Formats: sequence, C-alpha cells, structure tokens
Amino acid sequence: MNNQKLLLDVALKLFSERGYDGVGVQEIVDLAQVTKPTLYHYFSSKRGLLDALLRKGFMPFLGTLKAAAQYEGDLTRSLEKVIRLYFNFAKEQPDFYRMQLGMHFAPYQSDAYTAVALYGAEQTKLIEALFRAAEKDHGNMRGRAAQYGASFMGMLNTYINLAINHQIELDDSLVYKVLHQFMHGIFS
Repeated sequence: MNNQKLLLDVALKLFSERGYDGVGVQEIVDLAQVTKPTLYHYFSSKRGLLDALLRKGFMPFLGTLKAAAQYEGDLTRSLEKVIRLYFNFAKEQPDFYRMQLGMHFAPYQSDAYTAVALYGAEQTKLIEALFRAAEKDHGNMRGRAAQYGASFMGMLNTYINLAINHQIELDDSLVYKVLHQFMHGIFS
C-alpha cells in the first residue's frame, strides 16, 4: 500500500471514530508508520488530508445523486431512488458517512464544518431541485422545496445514523417505510 493511500485510510478511521478535531497529525502519522514530512508532502496539512478524504468520498457519490435526483414525473419513484442511493452509500462506506455526518454538526467556523459544507450544499441543491421540479405536478408543494429538502435529508441521516450504530438495518423494508413516512407528511 502506498503512503498516500495509507494516510487516507488511517485518517478516515480516526476521524470517523473521534471526529476531526479529536485527532492530531502525530497520531495519524504514528498509526500509518510514516513521518510528518510524508503527510505534508502529500497533503500539505491536516486540513489538506481532510479535503482529499472528502473529495475521494463525495465526488463519485455526487455524480450518482445528480442522476438519481432527476424528477421524471413520479415523485415517489424519484425519492425511492435517492433513498436507496443514500442507504447504499452508507452501507458501502460507513466510516466515511459517520465522519462526514459528524462534521455537519461541528461548530460553524471550524475546519471540519467548513470542509464538509461545500458537499452538503451540493446535496441540498440537488434535493431541493427535485422538489421544485415536482411542484408543477403537486401544487401543494409550491414554495416548500427548502423545507422538504431539509426534512427529507434529516430523516435519511437519522435512519442512517441508527444503522451505522447497529440499531437498525438499511434494507428494502426500511426504504419503503421511510418513503411512505415522508410522502404521507407531504400529502397530508
């Protein structure tokens, strides 16, 4: 394994377990069995290492989210695709998902929050666009895309957090339950 990948893997494990601010550079390099200059060579700083981790984790996901979040006249089907995508992402990369989820709740001006905020904003933009596109078919939704987007993402992240903590399973029955719970709220 090359040193760059090793540093990314070690940092992901540590940041996932204890948060970005709970881990120091010395601990990362010690566990990776490399020197600080090696980390700085590849990433310039601890923040550079975090930025590389986020790019590596989010870039492929955002491309698939963009495709899944396209409204094609059936809001239920579109939301089901998005739920499945998020659940699969969390199942395939639980450490990454836990890390980035915790970072969304870090202090507003912290390195952790500012690093992940760009990716959160992109997800929000795509989900809100889905709800705005559905407004033409569902007049009662008009003007509520931001509210629906926040509620939908909050619901997904709550269930994913429960699954990452081994309290529930991200399976087909949960996809169905989450979808219908959310849709009932929109149309009630």
